[in-house]
Amino acid sequence: MSTIANGININAPVEKVFAYVTDPRTAPEWFVGMREVNDVTGSGAGLHYHWKHTMIGIPLHGEGTITEYVPNERMVVKTKGGVTGTFAYTFTSHEGGTKLDVETEYTIPVPVLGKLAEKLVLKRNQRESEMGLENVKERLEG
Repeated sequence: MSTIANGININAPVEKVFAYVTDPRTAPEWFVGMREVNDVTGSGAGLHYHWKHTMIGIPLHGEGTITEYVPNERMVVKTKGGVTGTFAYTFTSHEGGTKLDVETEYTIPVPVLGKLAEKLVLKRNQRESEMGLENVKERLEG
């Protein structure tokens, strides 16, 4: 299991950041590698969807379910399929804007990628996670 933790300050109200990030349909706009989200059903805790993602050029697919949902404070998504993991997002009011923190614990599909590629993928995923948060910031501040 690999872990990535990042945070960013966004000059936008918590409500706006929370609404954007917790809607899986917006993920292809900001989540690096996310190609498609479909079959979204439910809302809040229990919301479920299917996704298609590309990791180092390899197409992966799976599904996600929101397992924890505290409006304007926290959301946790569990995924399974091409990537099995937990994505925990925390939203905090900070200096008139929002501090968005994300902690990701996931298993890289080693049989798909191979052991040699695993370390390279970990570094790349860290960078892409940072880029994803920058993308949220850019979209909501722009």
